[in-house]
Amino acid sequence: MAKLSKQDKIEIYHLWHDYQVGSTELSQRYQVSKPNIDYMLALINRHGLAILDQPYTTYTNNFKEQALKRIIVDHESLYHVALALGLKSRGMLHNWLREYRKNGYNIVNKQRGRSPHDQKRTTDQTGKSSTQARNRTLTPAELKADYRERICKKIERLSRPADQEPQVPEIAQAVTQLRRELKVSVTFILATINTNPNLPHLSRSDYYYTLKKKDKDRDNQEIMAEIKAIYEEHKHRYGYRRITVELRRRGLLANHKKVQRLMNKLKLCGIVSKRWHKYNSYRGTQGPIKPDLIKRNFNAIYPNHKWYSDITEFKLNGQKTYLSPIIDGCTQEIISYTISRSPNLKQTMDMLKKAWHKYPALNGLIFHTDQGWQYQNYRFQAWLENHGISQSMSRKGNSLDDGLMEGFFGILKREMFYGFEKQFKNLNELEDAIRDYIEYYNQKRIKIKLKGLTPLEYRKLVLS
Repeated sequence: MAKLSKQDKIEIYHLWHDYQVGSTELSQRYQVSKPNIDYMLALINRHGLAILDQPYTTYTNNFKEQALKRIIVDHESLYHVALALGLKSRGMLHNWLREYRKNGYNIVNKQRGRSPHDQKRTTDQTGKSSTQARNRTLTPAELKADYRERICKKIERLSRPADQEPQVPEIAQAVTQLRRELKVSVTFILATINTNPNLPHLSRSDYYYTLKKKDKDRDNQEIMAEIKAIYEEHKHRYGYRRITVELRRRGLLANHKKVQRLMNKLKLCGIVSKRWHKYNSYRGTQGPIKPDLIKRNFNAIYPNHKWYSDITEFKLNGQKTYLSPIIDGCTQEIISYTISRSPNLKQTMDMLKKAWHKYPALNGLIFHTDQGWQYQNYRFQAWLENHGISQSMSRKGNSLDDGLMEGFFGILKREMFYGFEKQFKNLNELEDAIRDYIEYYNQKRIKIKLKGLTPLEYRKLVLS
């Protein structure tokens, strides 16, 4: 298991904090045990990212005594004490506690580093150093036994989750390190590992295959750079499928499985789905209820044949704002929208007028909504009738009947709101971000169902 760098830790924290990626998924992706991931996230969350810049510290006896007193006398949990003190690892407290009990409840500092020069080169009666004398007395059989012991300890120390064995790449890395340290053959190391039933086994072919596999992506540097550029350009909103399509638009052909593997290697992931709150505008029967003309057949062959609308709510710092858009069933373009601090009839009527000014020829259009009170209002229904538009309504309590609009709200909130709330100081900033996103959605965000085109590009293709 590779040791996490500072950059890895920062990436893990942002994935967890900003994009709601769970610690279990992060543990698998970075091959670090879940308890260690959880502790690291809690440590950064409490002390900030500055804790990662903390230099190596030699703790005094008094510091250790106070820490152990909180555990033994005050009965605080070891986890919370380590977290409060800002220790980079809980294992430090485990070691202090073990040594404390071993030494009769006395703090004893271990001598670290190499011994002084005059002590190191103690000599025996022959005038030779004791280290040289000891090494010279070891027979070949004893040396091999010593090497085997060191090999076993190295493999045993590969940290991993309790229910998961080390992966082949990390075992192969350990074998390579042992070759350099001990100056012994791969055959000797693998034989030592494979004859020990308590160690994970590794065949010679798997070892060399893994070494060769490491160089597999040397020829993929260009595509990896382009993947990262697309990922950043679209603010981490694209997963591997959409990035695959965008690569093809840029003239780079790559299989979606390859893109997925490279993204995993680069530790890039799309924004994770999250359940969102739905605003309910239903207030009972306020006017005529229109039949459902769509019956969940949302797609249209040509633009301006089927339109869908609904209202969604955004909550920020105890305040609310409402978005009312229209989406086209053919191009999935946002035709028009209005944003208001109150979900009133004026907001809905303004949305209709903006759409009509954009596309005035609307005879034969089907306009589908839920049974919200705005859509039951006589002014709304009369406006549709006067412009040759057929009104359609979902059945009561069936949000899937307006599934295309609901799907857009899910995409919108997942990609620019949930997990990003702290970026908006007030509702004005949030509303500006919604406007920017809708422009991005129409003009830049490609959709797989639209042949890898943006909504506006698809409109031009259909009408050409």
